[in-house]
Amino acid sequence: MAEFVVDDGIKLNYHLDGDSGPVILILNGIMMSTASWADFVPVYTDNNYRVLRVDFRDQGLSDSYPEEYKIEIHVEDIIELLDHLKIERVIPVGISYGGMVAMLMAIKYPERLDSMVLTNTVARVTPYLKAASQAWQEAADLKDGRKFFRLAMPFIYSDYFYKHNQEFLESREEILADVLDAEWLTRFNRLAESSYEFDIEEQLTEIELPVLLVAGERDILTPLEKMKEIASKLTDSRLLTINDAGHASCYEKMNEFNTAVLGHLALTVENN
Repeated sequence: MAEFVVDDGIKLNYHLDGDSGPVILILNGIMMSTASWADFVPVYTDNNYRVLRVDFRDQGLSDSYPEEYKIEIHVEDIIELLDHLKIERVIPVGISYGGMVAMLMAIKYPERLDSMVLTNTVARVTPYLKAASQAWQEAADLKDGRKFFRLAMPFIYSDYFYKHNQEFLESREEILADVLDAEWLTRFNRLAESSYEFDIEEQLTEIELPVLLVAGERDILTPLEKMKEIASKLTDSRLLTINDAGHASCYEKMNEFNTAVLGHLALTVENN
């Protein structure tokens, strides 16, 4: 774990793992943190990649930012961090909210990206996604981590996953009930509000680097049809659907997800 302070004084928490090789930049979903990817890191470092994980402001161990802001703010934070670490180019792997940040990076700083993986994300916050986020915000206002978990998770995991993983979900509820405290829930609300005006559908044609899109067959928040729409507007893209998976496809089918990412990297990035 390390810390970096960006120009406006906000401290970002990050981890850089691996000894050498191209850098995979992990961009969190809105409810995630650097800790969420711990089981993924050795998969990539063992294949000669470095892995950079970052907590956005208002997320994980990074500082809170109790002012109104837009999702674009994270792009500048990340570029400052990359400059600090003297990392010229990265391969973003962004899920949901993190996928939105990845696309914004690809549009504004294409020279800093080699390729990109977009997972369970959208190019525009749809009315349904906004309504779900607002429902989560109302749940967060209860300041009760257990209730938030119970209200939010059915949107995240597929019905298939619920059917086959009841013990896991119950254990996660016990772990997160205390973690999702009043401060976490307040920070979550600010992150959610930052994305409500996100819409880059008309700018997708500006993204020319190779892109792998990973969709969950049963994802109701960022459905397969929306991922197909993104793919149709990109210059160089490939869409992979993970069957019987929802919005948390990288967890529900971790092996399939990692195989897809490594396959994309093997095709698009030269390992030096």
